[in-house]
Amino acid sequence: MATEDLPTHLQSADPGTGLRAVGALRRLAERVEAAQVDAARRQGWSWEQIGDALGVSRQSIHAEYGKAGNV
Repeated sequence: MATEDLPTHLQSADPGTGLRAVGALRRLAERVEAAQVDAARRQGWSWEQIGDALGVSRQSIHAEYGKAGNV
């Protein structure tokens, strides 16, 4: 599903279309988050700063992205 089609598909009366749009939105959000975590780490941000910005604990964000090759 194309990103530009998401607003239309999210408002669809068809649950199948709407749910596929939700899945596409989640995948997009995951990619954006990973890119921004990578950018923050490259700029010297701590795991605590990143977690605070995302509204999660530093432990959870480190567990997700802290292993080599994840970001």
